[in-house]
Amino acid sequence: MSHFSQIKTKIRDLTSLEAALTDMDVNWKPGPQAVRGYRGQTHAAEVVIPQDNGYDVGFSWNGHEYSLVADLQYWQQPLSVDGFVNQVTQRYAYHTVVKETTRQGFQVAEEQCQQDGSIRLVMQRWNG
Repeated sequence: MSHFSQIKTKIRDLTSLEAALTDMDVNWKPGPQAVRGYRGQTHAAEVVIPQDNGYDVGFSWNGHEYSLVADLQYWQQPLSVDGFVNQVTQRYAYHTVVKETTRQGFQVAEEQCQQDGSIRLVMQRWNG
């Protein structure tokens, strides 16, 4: 029986996921690699976050989106699981919005971090 938990996300773009983790100063490795779990069990993932305790956290593609994969009993991140997923999701959304709007000819004109932790972006595009 597997000890791995899979937490669904709405993350679909690997490049934006990697950029989000980098923003958070998370030490991650590109896959495909094996996430190490209880008693030598492994789970394939496209992004692996090694932990000092010998157990990993990863993001695995399920055909539609990336799921967070980990043996939660050995979670060793500065944030709780929910806090981690929330922060990754926020940074992922930021990179996805900037990437897509840049593709459409926009650029970031203003960026403000709000007191509630949200990010306010003002995008502009010059038509000429």
